[in-house]
Formats: sequence, C-alpha cells, structure tokens
Amino acid sequence: MEPTVRAADPVAAQVVAMTHRQSHALVVFAALAGGLILSINMGVRQSLGLYLEPMVVANSWSRADFAMGLAVQNLVWGVFTPFAGALADRFGSLKVLVVGAVLFSVGLVVMALAVTPLGYIGGVGALIGLGTGATGFPLVLAVVGRIVSDRRRSLALGMVAAGGSVGQFLLPPFIVWVMDGNDWAGSLYAIAAVSVAMIPAALILVRPDVDAPHTSINRPIDLSLGAALNEASRAPGFWLLNAGFFVCGFHVAFIATHFPAYLSFCGLQPSVGAWALSVIGLFNIGGTLLAGWLGGRFVKKGLLAGIYALRSVAIIVFINLPVTETSVLMFAAAFGMLWLSTVPLTSGLVAHLFGPRYVATLFGIVMMSHQVGAFFGSWIGGYLFDLMGDYGGSWNIAIALGIVAALIHLPIRERALAAA
Repeated sequence: MEPTVRAADPVAAQVVAMTHRQSHALVVFAALAGGLILSINMGVRQSLGLYLEPMVVANSWSRADFAMGLAVQNLVWGVFTPFAGALADRFGSLKVLVVGAVLFSVGLVVMALAVTPLGYIGGVGALIGLGTGATGFPLVLAVVGRIVSDRRRSLALGMVAAGGSVGQFLLPPFIVWVMDGNDWAGSLYAIAAVSVAMIPAALILVRPDVDAPHTSINRPIDLSLGAALNEASRAPGFWLLNAGFFVCGFHVAFIATHFPAYLSFCGLQPSVGAWALSVIGLFNIGGTLLAGWLGGRFVKKGLLAGIYALRSVAIIVFINLPVTETSVLMFAAAFGMLWLSTVPLTSGLVAHLFGPRYVATLFGIVMMSHQVGAFFGSWIGGYLFDLMGDYGGSWNIAIALGIVAALIHLPIRERALAAA
C-alpha cells in the first residue's frame, strides 16, 4: 500500500503531485511514440493490397503469385515475433525496434525493384515480414504495458493500438495520390522514406530504466522465461487465445490483401478500395479505444466472443447486398469497429493471466498464431480466385471461422494464473 501524504505536509504533497504529472506525461509520450510506430507498421502493411492489380499487370504475374508474397510476409512475421519478443526481453526493446525499422524500409525498396516473384517474395515476404515482427504490437504494447499501472493498462493499450490505425486511415489515399502522380514503384519509395520515422519514435518510446533491467515491473512472482513459458503451455486458456487469434489473422489478411481487388472485380473504381481501407482504419480507432475501455470494466473473453460473432454477421450482410459505394463504406465502417479491437483485449488478457514481465514473448506466441491465420487468409483468397474465378468461397470460410472463434473464447477461465 502506498503511503498517504498528510495535508499538513505541503512540500511532500507537492512532490507527489509532481510525480503524478510526470507519470501522466510519460504515459502520453509513450502512447504517442508507440502509436506512431504502429501507425506506420499497420498503415503500410495493410495497404499493400492496393499494389495487387498494378504489380500483377506490370509483371505478368498471377494473383496467387502476389498473394503468396503477402502470405509469406505474414508467416515470417508470425514466426519471428516470439523471437523478437525474447530478444527484446534479453537485450532491450530499442535495439530490436531500430533493426526492425531498417529491415521494414529496405523491404519496401526491394519490393519496388522486384521483377520476378522470387525477388518480390524476398522483399515483401522476408524483409518486411522480419521488420513487421520487430516493430509490431507485441513489442510496442509490452513496452507501454510496463510503464502503465494495472488499473490503466487496458485503456492505455487500447489508445496505442488505436493510434496505430491512424496510418491505415491516412496511407491508402496517400498511396493512390502518389500512384496517380507517379507510378506504383514511386509510391513504394515514398512510404519506405516515411517508414524511417519509426527510428526516432523508438528512441522516444523506450526508457532504459523501464526496459533494460525490468526492475520496475510489478510481478507477483519473479519467474524465469522458461517458467513463464511452462506456465502458459499448461493453461488451456492460452491455447484458446491462440486459436481465436488465428481467426483474427485470417480475417484481417484476407480483407487487407483482397478487398480492393474484390471491389474492382465487382466493377467499382480502384479508388473505392483505397477509401474502404481508409474507412476501416478510421473506425478502427474508435473500435479499439472502445474495446480497451470496455476491457477494463467487463470480462474480456465475452467481449472477444462478441467481436468475432459480429464479424461473421457483418460479412453475411455485406455479401448478400448489392456491391455499391454505399454498401462498401458501410461494411468498412462496421468491420473497422471490429478490425483490431481484439488486440488490446487479447494482449490485456495475456498480461492479466501471466503478468507483464514476459508479455512480449507470450503475446508474441499468440501473434504467431495470428500470422499463421493471416498466411492462409492471404494465400487462400488468391488461390481460390484463380481456381474458381471469384471470392465466394473465401467469404464463406471467413464467416465459418468467425463463428468458431466466438465459441472457443467462452471456456477461458479469466483469472490471474501467475498470482495464484
């Protein structure tokens, strides 16, 4: 229990007030810096579907070739994420974030220069995949989660995750604008230059006194990494979270990769796809903030079950309506509210169950499952289109997976295993 300050001691009261103000300022700066990193990370990778048609036409590739590159990116990102978290826990987050930002930017340049599917996969798949894993949600949210108290953690994580959606709102129209004035390769060089801004943001985000020694982390039991992994592996809820996040990855990757192309297939202009992704990013800000706020007041597993169920409902309604600009933007707004609202709830639940000490590693494992789902969401969309000539089968798979994800979250026992 923290000592109380008597009113008769004005000097001590002033010191406490100053400490609180500094703490609030620290949280604000961390949220802004972390939000900028995630904004670039999310905004770029979730806008890459805009390059499907121009790159396929320019290089005479199939849609499956393009989709395979993003599928490999998602898989590399997912597999590397737990290792990035472990490296950050071992050597500090700053080094991992800076190296990740460099790989991310170089990968975009390689993507622009690629003339063969293999070179394209090396850039968009390997380099951007590694860079995304090193600058993504698990690492950034872990740093912020160590700074913020338990009471405010869910809301703070929601704020940072929502800040990441700003990039998804701003970048698609920017990419289309650059494409119109230049070409698709020039737009890749432009967003590669923008991605370098992740480096100064990392310098602002990471505090050595919090990140390196981890001495300020309030952990009920000081577990080693091996003990924490063993603890998580024996908890059924941890594996249910992995399964649910697999579905989240499938949904997000399928829509980010193929939604603009699906709208063009339905006869709409390419700009409609860009604005749809932008609207998803805009409404994701509100949805993620709302999820973070609700996660501090209600049972997280119930909120997650509701989000996945509503995703399936939104898809069912959309594919049974005529595809018009109005229906597209309405679907984008609805799905945007559900887009990454799973992130603060899932990461918050991992931190609640196992403590924040190794949340970068543990949530990194959950994120790996997310990215395995993203691999299939990206690849299956292109494969089934080449096989069947439309996206109907992929939409039906997305609906079924949403229902399954809603059901498997219900048995999770939401109690702090580490504290027990």
